[in-house]
Amino acid sequence: MTGSMALFAMEDMFLKLSAQALPTGQVLLLTAIPGLVFFSLLARQSGRRVLGPDMFDTWVLARNLGEMVGTFGYITALASLPLATVSSVLQAMPLAVTLAAVLFLRERVGWRRWTAIAAGFAGVLLVIRPGLDGFRPAALWVLVAVAGLALRDMSARAIPSGIATAQVSAWGIGSVALLGAGMAAVQGIEPVSAPRAAVLAGAVIFGTAGYWAITAATRAGEVSVISPFRYSRLVFALILGMLAFGERPDPITLIGAALIIGSGLYSFMRERQRAKAALSSAGKGV
Repeated sequence: MTGSMALFAMEDMFLKLSAQALPTGQVLLLTAIPGLVFFSLLARQSGRRVLGPDMFDTWVLARNLGEMVGTFGYITALASLPLATVSSVLQAMPLAVTLAAVLFLRERVGWRRWTAIAAGFAGVLLVIRPGLDGFRPAALWVLVAVAGLALRDMSARAIPSGIATAQVSAWGIGSVALLGAGMAAVQGIEPVSAPRAAVLAGAVIFGTAGYWAITAATRAGEVSVISPFRYSRLVFALILGMLAFGERPDPITLIGAALIIGSGLYSFMRERQRAKAALSSAGKGV
């Protein structure tokens, strides 16, 4: 998970550079196609079919939908917002997953975790500052990204174990390619010079590696264990934002980011304590 966060931060840097020079739909399409080819070949090499009935599994389709919504919101925000701002709000995704579990899966959450969720979303408000002078409407697209990616990760856990990670990755990136094609049809396509192609290649290389890593992590790892490591992405984003774009997050943004991360870590800590208590009670019952 930590490795995927570093890879995604590098991909974000290249995507932001590309989105500043090319239409966002074209960027999505050109970066998704190589990943689709790679994971399709990887699936075939392992004897798995990319085109087959498994691609219409309910949870696969739900994951693909979340992938499309999340990617659209993310690339739209990334094109016009500082890298640190986008990454800070994105850290609220684990809290959004918890909230979604309460609303749709009827999971029970105590007052402490509700407080953590409230504190985390207060941190989001500090970062995007609605109604204040520092507010940027484009920041709302990051919230769209959070909702979509939360759906993606919740659905990934429910996909049958018989479906390979390479297949899931190919279908997810294929949905992004489809989204990019639709956006490019509306926005148009511009010529790609050699320097732009090199930047796009960087996004493809780091994005493909990160995509495989996070798909494997969310399917194989225990969510309460691996999810806190998502927050390392903000550290990488802050460093790359300063080095590549000369960004200097203001104190309010850093305070908001700290609230988001702190509340998320507390929420995961409470979840692990509850799990240990449940195991202890079960052991005593035996």
